[in-house]
Amino acid sequence: MGLGGTLEYLSEKLGGGHGHKKKKKQLQTVELKIRMDCEGCEMKVKKALSSLKGVQSVVINMKQQRVTVVGYVEANKVLKKAQSTGKKAEIWPYVPYNLVNKPYVAGAYDKKAPPGYVRKVEDVQGSSRQEDQFTDMFNDENPNSCSVM
Repeated sequence: MGLGGTLEYLSEKLGGGHGHKKKKKQLQTVELKIRMDCEGCEMKVKKALSSLKGVQSVVINMKQQRVTVVGYVEANKVLKKAQSTGKKAEIWPYVPYNLVNKPYVAGAYDKKAPPGYVRKVEDVQGSSRQEDQFTDMFNDENPNSCSVM
C-alpha cells in the first residue's frame, strides 16, 4: 500500500463515518462524432469539453469529425456538453471494418464513414427470427422434415 493508498484508507476511517461510500468513477474514453467546419469550431468544442469536471484530455481529429475525451466522466454528460455548443453531436457510431462479419450489408455500410470504418450494427442477418425457424421446419427442402411429420 503506497502513500496514496494509506491516505485514502485514513480519510475513509476518519472522515467517512456516515455509513455511505462515494462511488468512484472509472477512467474511460468517450468518442463522439461532432460536425466541425473550421478551427473556431474546433476550439469552441475543445474549450467546452475541457471544462467538464474529471476530463484529462480532449483530442480532436478534424478530418474524421471525431473527438476523443479521456477522463473520469460519464458518456451522456460529455455528449450533452458537446451538444450545448450548438454543434450536431452523437456517440461515435463506427467500428473498424474488420470487426464486422458482413460490412457491406445495408445497415452497416455508410458512405460517410471514415476509411476503414463501418457503422456499428447489432444484428445484420435478420433471418434468425423464431417464426422462420417454425416455417422452415415443414419445408420440402428441409432434409429432416420427414422425421417431424
